[in-house]
Amino acid sequence: MQTGLQLATMLAEAQMVVTLRVLGQFGLWAVTPGENRRMVSEKPQAFLKSANAALAAAQAGKRPDQVLSAAVKPLGRKTRSNMHRLARRGPGLPK
Repeated sequence: MQTGLQLATMLAEAQMVVTLRVLGQFGLWAVTPGENRRMVSEKPQAFLKSANAALAAAQAGKRPDQVLSAAVKPLGRKTRSNMHRLARRGPGLPK
């Protein structure tokens, strides 16, 4: 149950990040000029960390739910930090 909640939280945070970035592309949310580049460049490193954590858990003989939890943890840290960073920026309404 804990792993499911962890996964659901990460997915909700990821959706919020997508929403704020799309709003930023339309000029309705204040984002930095490099946000589009950042959203593409951060993914390989995040997925590599996730895969490494899952592999380490599997090699340690962890249960499948623990392997999934290990994989989600680095992604959740990234989505949470992105969500908080973008949410703090606020609306970017035209002047």
